[in-house]
Amino acid sequence: MDQVFTTTSLYALLGVSAIAGIAKLASDTLLPKDASKTDRWTFVWLIFDGLIHFSYEGSWLYFSTFGRQVNTSAGPLAAMWREYSAADFRWGVADPNIVSLEILTVLGAGPLCLYIAYQIMKNDPARHYWIIVMSTAELYGGFMTFCPDWLIGSPNLNTSNWLHLWVYLIFMNTIWVVIPLILMVDSYGHVASALRGAGKKIKFT
Repeated sequence: MDQVFTTTSLYALLGVSAIAGIAKLASDTLLPKDASKTDRWTFVWLIFDGLIHFSYEGSWLYFSTFGRQVNTSAGPLAAMWREYSAADFRWGVADPNIVSLEILTVLGAGPLCLYIAYQIMKNDPARHYWIIVMSTAELYGGFMTFCPDWLIGSPNLNTSNWLHLWVYLIFMNTIWVVIPLILMVDSYGHVASALRGAGKKIKFT
């Protein structure tokens, strides 16, 4: 294993794994035994997603507002973000486009994740509307994170080694594309079915 993988890399990835474990434990503890597999894994994702927004991205937002930036900040979380900024330089210098997106992510998407998880606990079908809203926001956020840099030739992205390219840039961002797409399709099916059923009832009355 080459030297790009550091102790900070290990702690950062262990932290993500720990959050995933907490999300699974929350699902096992808070959902009823008869919850469907889809609802159970959606709940796990939402808790994981919300905790990532609050902890990891929330810390980055703190280090990147009011004149601060990751590259000049101290502490283990700042060190972790400097590690990530070695793959995408914008995260080290409080890029205003990224800061703007993270304000919405931390203050908007984070609470919405927990609200939808609460709706799953209560078996509230209205959750499918909010899942579509959340998924759309996640996809748009990912697009606006990378598209501006792609359009100018990706000068801020470092793809020179396996850790930066495959773990930080591809894996850690692709899951916020694939999973929201899956959830959006599933919730669309529920919403469309309910609306079509309601339309048939109106037609026959």
